[in-house]
Amino acid sequence: MFEHHIHQIHQFRQAELIRQAEAARLARQVRKARRAARRAAKESGEGRVSSGNSGYARAA
Repeated sequence: MFEHHIHQIHQFRQAELIRQAEAARLARQVRKARRAARRAAKESGEGRVSSGNSGYARAA
């Protein structure tokens, strides 16, 4: 009986580690895609566009 519980705990932990690894892999892919998109935009001359409104009132 005890060995059965140990086996279940091991399977649960293994599944949890697999989920964590998949989440980390997905996060790396997202960061890589964002970097590539920023790089492509920079190379094509399309940068951030400023609205001209910085949130401050115009001085008199």
